[in-house]
Amino acid sequence: MLGTIINASAILIGGAIGLLLKKGIPERVSGGIMQGLGLVVIYIGISGMLKGQNPLIATISIVVGGAIGMILDFDGRFNRFVGGLEQKLAAKSDDGSRFSEAFITTTLLYCVGAMAVVGSLNSGLTGNHEVLFTKSILDGVSAVIFASTLGAGVLLSAIPLFFYQGAITLLAQFLAPVLSDAAVAEMTCVGSLLILAIGLNLLKVTKIKVLDFILAIFLPIGLVLFL
Repeated sequence: MLGTIINASAILIGGAIGLLLKKGIPERVSGGIMQGLGLVVIYIGISGMLKGQNPLIATISIVVGGAIGMILDFDGRFNRFVGGLEQKLAAKSDDGSRFSEAFITTTLLYCVGAMAVVGSLNSGLTGNHEVLFTKSILDGVSAVIFASTLGAGVLLSAIPLFFYQGAITLLAQFLAPVLSDAAVAEMTCVGSLLILAIGLNLLKVTKIKVLDFILAIFLPIGLVLFL
């Protein structure tokens, strides 16, 4: 749970700093920082990829998991869901109040993604908090930016993040005795491929729809036994 606690704390601290700044962060500064963090995310992704032992498992997982995700349109459904929430918030909120908008937007941003899932799994399965520590920096920096523009609702998003990632971590700890070392290694490899994609997206090199591939993280559990 250490990684999740640090992650939630980073959002609270970053949000508090953002509220103190209020006038916002210059786009040149925030953009440069996010690019630097994008490079770090790529490094984390490459490091995790090297833990895989069987490239065939990673290939099948990405292809099959991605195909299922694209057929079911995970990324599109999520974007439509977020768009619907934003429209409802815009219709219901007062001109000067953006608390709900800030809470919903940042909660979805921080909770939905490969880093949240992979980081929590690594934390529970192996006790490696590296991904969640990196995610904490990303979330903390973005919390500064969001809180300075959207307001205090950003801080409240730390609560659902804590329960969401904490639940995945505890579930992973429960499953750890059942999963083999090979399965954990291959899950880490596939998840790290998605983290690499996130880093490339942050640098605006690609526009990979990472959510469409989220099921690929779990396919190595069966593929290790089959192959």
